[in-house]
Amino acid sequence: MGIFDRLATLIKSNINDLISRAEDPERMLNQIVTDMRDQLTKAKQQVAAAIADEKRLRDQADAEIKQAADWEKRAMLAVQEGRDDLAKQALVRQQEHTAHGQQLDQTWQMHKAETEKLKNSLRDLNDKIEEAKRKKNLLLARQRRAEAQKRIAQTMGSMDEKSAFEAFARMEERIDHNERTLAATVEINEEFSGDRLKQDFKQLERQAGGLSADAALLALKQKMGLISAPSASQQKQIGSGKNDEVVSAEIEEEK
Repeated sequence: MGIFDRLATLIKSNINDLISRAEDPERMLNQIVTDMRDQLTKAKQQVAAAIADEKRLRDQADAEIKQAADWEKRAMLAVQEGRDDLAKQALVRQQEHTAHGQQLDQTWQMHKAETEKLKNSLRDLNDKIEEAKRKKNLLLARQRRAEAQKRIAQTMGSMDEKSAFEAFARMEERIDHNERTLAATVEINEEFSGDRLKQDFKQLERQAGGLSADAALLALKQKMGLISAPSASQQKQIGSGKNDEVVSAEIEEEK
């Protein structure tokens, strides 16, 4: 099992454990993100170790190639000095280092390919953790909204809608009753308090002082200059309370 397979298994087991015993969704999601970050840190350390091994293999391969080149130079020097025996030994060493260098180079290439895969997996894991952090915020927002809706539903459920409206209806009826009672009290006070005779005359004066519709029309036409002002006798008749029929007849005669 590879590094990231073990990491995925560990994260999955932790998440399943948290979900199975979760009481606080926000705390659970925060814990999941924290665990993922911890595992990401460990994965980074392992990838860094793999990169270090890759570099070590490259350095060893380069060192072997350099040693092979150095022994080849020594063999050339021995040939120049007429020491073929030393030249042969140097060439043997040169071949050994070349073989070792080639083996290390092949191992380095394979290790480098695996390291690149680890790097890509690490990038993917980092992206997924960042996505999980963003999704956590959305999930928490949804959770808070669901809790708010639940509290509202519980509050509405605890209220007796019928009894509430009945209470408002009773209150409205009580207020109407109070207003009617107050109006009746005012009417009684006005009618049965003070000098009754004076009140009767005030009522009569208010009725006599008002103009009928025909009298008001006559006054308006006079103001507009459509008819002439009434004579003294007509004014006396109007002032004496002459009925509307006679006033109307006189208006017609003026026309």
